Parts: sequence; C-alpha cells; structure tokens
Amino acid sequence: MRIGVDLGGSKIEAVALGGDGRELARERRPTPRQAGPAPAEAAATYAAIVQAVAGIAGALERETGQRGSVGVGIPGAVSPATGVIKNANTTCLIGRPLDRDLAMALGRPVRLANDANCFALSEASDGAAAGADVVFGVILGTGVGGGVIVNGRVVAGRNAVAGEWGHNPLPWPDDDERAGGRLCRACYCGKQGCTETFLSGPGLSADHRAVTTEALDATAIAARAEAGDAACVATLERYVDRLARGLASVVNVLDPDAIVLGGGLSKLAILYREVPKRWGRYAFTDRIDTALLPPRFGDASGVRGAAWLWAEGEMP
Repeated sequence: MRIGVDLGGSKIEAVALGGDGRELARERRPTPRQAGPAPAEAAATYAAIVQAVAGIAGALERETGQRGSVGVGIPGAVSPATGVIKNANTTCLIGRPLDRDLAMALGRPVRLANDANCFALSEASDGAAAGADVVFGVILGTGVGGGVIVNGRVVAGRNAVAGEWGHNPLPWPDDDERAGGRLCRACYCGKQGCTETFLSGPGLSADHRAVTTEALDATAIAARAEAGDAACVATLERYVDRLARGLASVVNVLDPDAIVLGGGLSKLAILYREVPKRWGRYAFTDRIDTALLPPRFGDASGVRGAAWLWAEGEMP
C-alpha cells in the first residue's frame, strides 16, 4: 500500500492507494496554523505539523489494516545543498529537516516532493498522460508551477528547481509586457515580468483590471467572456497567447510528449482549443505533436502523486 499526503497551507489531505492505484481510504485534517511570527511559535507549529502528518498516515493504516510507504507533497522543496526545506509558502517549514523528522515520527523512510511535481507524477502514472515517456505538469492557480516526469520518475534537478517555469520571464513580450510596461508587474520573488505574474489567477485578474479598471476574479472573467463580454474576451485572448508563448518555451527546452494542466485555470476549456493553435508560432519546430491535456484526477492529483513517489519494489 502507498500513502500519499498533500501538505497544504490550510489542510492536510491523505490517501491510501493499492498497488493498482485503486483508492482504499482517504483522510483530511486542518493544517496547524502559526499564531504569530515569533520563532517559538514557528517551532511549535512545525512540530504540530509533523505530528499531524504522522497521525493522518496512522489513521489510514488503521482503517485499511495495512502498513504503507509514505510520500508527502509540500509547498516547497528540499535543498540539495543543506537537506532542509526551502521556498515554502508555509514558512514554518523553511530551514527544517522535514523528511528526517517525519521518518522519525513514522518509523520508516519518507519521500518528499514539491506539490507541482506530485501533480505531474500522478497524471503521468495513471492519469491523463499515462504511458507518456516525458510529461510536463503545469499548475495554473494562485501561482504558476510545474513538474517534470521522465519515464515515470520525478526530475527534481540538481538545484531542486526543475519545472519552475513560472519564475522565468514571459517569453517574447510586447512593449506593454516588458519591464516598465503598463502590464508588467513585480513578482514576489523580487523580479519583474515573471510568467507567474501573467498566467496565475491573480495575474489574469490584475491584467484585466489594468486594461479595463474592472476588478473581476478569473472565474468571473471566464463566465463573462462566455456570455460575449468583449472586454473579458480580449482578456482571455491575451491570456491564451501568453500561455502559448510560455508553453512553447517549455517545448523548446524539454520537448515533452504531453503537457497536463492543473490548478483552477485548467478548467477553462478554451485553453485546450486555442493554445495548440498558437504555440506553433513560437516553438522552434515545423509542428508540435505534444498533447495538451486536462487532468484526469483534478484536485486529487497532488495527493495521489505523493503516493506514487515510491515505485514498486522500493517501498520500505
């Protein structure tokens, strides 16, 4: 049995999968929240998170009557240089040896991976891109992330940042999109013009507001575009072209067999119709045979991918 845990900012979700990928049990609990910025509070919250993950895995084992391997998807990565967590938006995890602490709490080795990598692994294992050799999994949500899977394995990279296309500049920008342009925004990473600032849900809303002065979220923009609102149609037109540019640059570097979209914006049907019509304008090839796919497991892909971090024959 494989246990996958999705460690989110507000909830911890876990699933137990049989050897064939069939779901055996599922649990969900709130993530312990940090009360304040003090180091002691961060340490207490971190300890509570470790115990919560161990507890939810134990609950699945009691429910199924089986012992399982444990994989955990996290909002960050393990630094190859230090062995501790970096780049986590759950900040109490930063600088902590989470894999080692979880292994001690659970009495077995634990594997960690970035949550975007877990999404990609799920869809490559038994999801929309099952059977493909090279898969790029995309998160289009509050942020923009990605994960690379080759022959069923996560490619984390030497610096544990493989797939982080959201923090590259938007490719082939026009004057409005370049640094200093009216549609170029600062990214939380400290740079300007990152792909994430254009292709995330908040980025889509900010772009619409900058052009129209209307404050609409991504869902409202999509609904009004569907109803024929000209301004919202134009906003989605800009979004589609930017996504085509961003993914064409991924094709130029990785040349995957399939790209699977996840996150809230992956529900926009227009992306699957229009992006493949446009990305050929930008990629360095005569045609693109890469498949652009919606996810099979949707919001459940991250937790399933965490379970798949242990391959057959590797499980402790």
